[in-house]
Amino acid sequence: MIANSFEYSSPATLAEALGLIADGAKPLSGGMSLIPMMKLRLASPEHLVDLARLPELNYIREEHGELHIGAAATHHDVENAPLTRGKCPLLAETAAHIGDIQVRNRGTIGGSVAHADPAADYPAALQALEAKIVLRSASGERTVSTADFFIDTFTTALEPGEIVVEVIVPVEPGLTGTSYQKCLQPASGFAIVGVAARVRRDGDNFGPVQIGITGLTGTSYRATAVENALTGKPATEETIRAAAAHAADGVDANSDLHASAEYRASLAVSYTARAIRSALSRSA
Repeated sequence: MIANSFEYSSPATLAEALGLIADGAKPLSGGMSLIPMMKLRLASPEHLVDLARLPELNYIREEHGELHIGAAATHHDVENAPLTRGKCPLLAETAAHIGDIQVRNRGTIGGSVAHADPAADYPAALQALEAKIVLRSASGERTVSTADFFIDTFTTALEPGEIVVEVIVPVEPGLTGTSYQKCLQPASGFAIVGVAARVRRDGDNFGPVQIGITGLTGTSYRATAVENALTGKPATEETIRAAAAHAADGVDANSDLHASAEYRASLAVSYTARAIRSALSRSA
């Protein structure tokens, strides 16, 4: 199908873009989600504002022990930038799992985060990283935690007129190992289940652990039951298996043509164990 007619604007500044969005225009970044929806006429915006060419939104820099990633940074940028690869390898590894090379070259971190697809990869990593999302409108700016940003399927804390302008993630301290493990849908590359793990050692025991899961239910979440079952416990296979068994605790798993709820829950357990093992092997 062909999209309905629409007006297109490519503003020179972020302020100009935000003014157009405040007047009802729809933001466009990489277009990996919006354009297919428009072609199917599941979305029919009358006015699109292109954010992808704004240098104000395209950067990756380190400030005060955190990485600040502009919303227009592509998945390829996040995967390959020396700062992310060296100082936040979990996010770089997660970006490498997104779609295919064409999608990674066009899609942006801000667009993916704002779209909040329940099978997207970034949300699992951002949950585990305890990331912050910076939102801006023509009237001001605010910062929200990942836990508060992702609300439900395609539903976020974005208010009318707001866009994602930046994602803030921590620089990983020493002795931290990270891993993203994913069971993907082969045709789309989306996660049937994806698990991000951050593991720190405390001698022969697990230190602080953060686990983020995507694809299992309507939105990403922190698997706190798994985290609690690991922290302070011996870093053994027995501990990993026992903790991973809690990956789907309290979660209403999705069921669709790709996987039943029961199968998804089983995948969450096995991929959580894989992610923990891999992260543990990378901690030193």
